[in-house]
Amino acid sequence: MFKKIAFLLLVFTLFVTACSPAAMAEVEAPMYALEESVSSERAAYDTGAGFAAPQEFDGLTVDVVSDPAADGEPTNPAGERIVIKNASLSIAVENPAVNLDAVTALADEFGGFVVSSNLYNTTLANGAEVPQANITIRVPAERLDEALTRIKSGAGEILSESISGQDVTREYTDLQSRLTNLQEAETQLQAIMDDANRTEDVINVFNQLTYYREQIEIVKGQIQYYETSAAFSAISVDILADAAVQPLTIGGWEPAGVAKDAIQALINTLQGLVDVTIWLALYILPVALVLLIPLRLIWVAIKRWRKSRRTKVVETPVAS
Repeated sequence: MFKKIAFLLLVFTLFVTACSPAAMAEVEAPMYALEESVSSERAAYDTGAGFAAPQEFDGLTVDVVSDPAADGEPTNPAGERIVIKNASLSIAVENPAVNLDAVTALADEFGGFVVSSNLYNTTLANGAEVPQANITIRVPAERLDEALTRIKSGAGEILSESISGQDVTREYTDLQSRLTNLQEAETQLQAIMDDANRTEDVINVFNQLTYYREQIEIVKGQIQYYETSAAFSAISVDILADAAVQPLTIGGWEPAGVAKDAIQALINTLQGLVDVTIWLALYILPVALVLLIPLRLIWVAIKRWRKSRRTKVVETPVAS
């Protein structure tokens, strides 16, 4: 009887010993597997496959247009393209301060806002000080053309104007995909965090969660930047005083104008010489050759005829 009891205890001990490591491995395996996956993903991001620093689009504006399905490029979930535009103007006015206030009021009227605004004095070549200003505003993207027209209508002279665009649909779509992947990883880590019992496991998962949540906030910020730019277009305006763009005058004399006239006269003279050379080479010389060759042949024939005639006269004997 004692031997049977001892044998049963031995079997039970062996069974418990064999099952315990398997159970522990069964519990810890998912933790280590996920840790390895998380480490691999972090390494990928650290080596450049992850998140680039947010790009700056100063003065750029975004316009959303329908996406042609045939181009084969990735699109955002809404099926539209994201095009960032940059609009800038340089104008000359009588009073830059007044126009600065007008552009500010325009932004409010259109439901936009002022990004930056500066008014300062600048010194001209003749020593005079004149005001100068620059301002950047954002207006609803669908009213960009209307805003530009309004700004130009209040200007005395349009010095320059430019509108450029950049398609960022691919970048926007890539950010959305990264955000989805990060949020899925965060959910899995949170589930493991809830089930973790060991202090070491809790700390490890907490560090991973902190990293992924930081990346999620970065990506959300980039996406929000694109979405804000899509809704509001940026317009940068340089406002100069009329006096700053007037030509230099000395006692009513404009050296710049005289120099310009002299250069223009030189260009006209050189152009005339080149024109004459071209006419000589391509028209006058060929025509002269065509006319001179037959005349030369006729002249040679006449000379020979005269020479032969004189010879005959000399050889004819005089009658006795």
